[in-house]
Amino acid sequence: MLIPVLTGTTPCENATFRGPHNFSRHATFAATLVPVTSTAPLGLRERKKRAARRALAEAALRLAVERGVDQLRVEDIANEVGVSPRTFNNYFSSKEEAVCAFIVERQERVREALLARPADEPLWDAVVNASITRFAEDDRPDRENVRRVRALLENGALFAEMLRAFATVERVLADAIAERAGEHANPLHARLMASIVQNASRIAFETWLNSDSDDEEFVSAFTGLLREAAAGMPALAASGAAR
Repeated sequence: MLIPVLTGTTPCENATFRGPHNFSRHATFAATLVPVTSTAPLGLRERKKRAARRALAEAALRLAVERGVDQLRVEDIANEVGVSPRTFNNYFSSKEEAVCAFIVERQERVREALLARPADEPLWDAVVNASITRFAEDDRPDRENVRRVRALLENGALFAEMLRAFATVERVLADAIAERAGEHANPLHARLMASIVQNASRIAFETWLNSDSDDEEFVSAFTGLLREAAAGMPALAASGAAR
């Protein structure tokens, strides 16, 4: 079972991200765990490697939430999955990197969903529908788990690793949007669209986290924000209307 966790806007480009406390206020939901770099079918060996990486990352996050990062060892993560520390090191350079492997995955899964949308679907509609579809298929967030993960951000080494991972997240979606648009791609529009999706997700999730509403309220708020953004920027809504 995946543990609902956090992601957010790109902190390296945002002056308000000056420490763990500010970072956690700007964090938002994501579910995770292993990057996808191609939409082509994967061979058996690659599927096994991805499954092993996913298992290690899931174990790392779960154990970090249960024990705290300082008490977590690479050996603990490897034992949880039934592999050696050497095998762990084939996938991650540190326990912090393994714990933070969750950050990019939801965006990568949105990427897959986006590239699978109908070719004649307007680009912005495809982005919105891909984002909502992936959320619907992910495990639902749990408020207590989210708060526990936020507490992990007090660890300086983990925070630094998260900053590195967050620098990738928006780029992943922007690249997917540009790829989906094909010859119609506008790199600036792609980056702006990705930023809007990230911020809409953050706002909707923060609102949900601080309320008593159910998951559907998050989906409704997220969708509404994306639709309103498109209505306010017709050029984006029309950008790359076909592949």
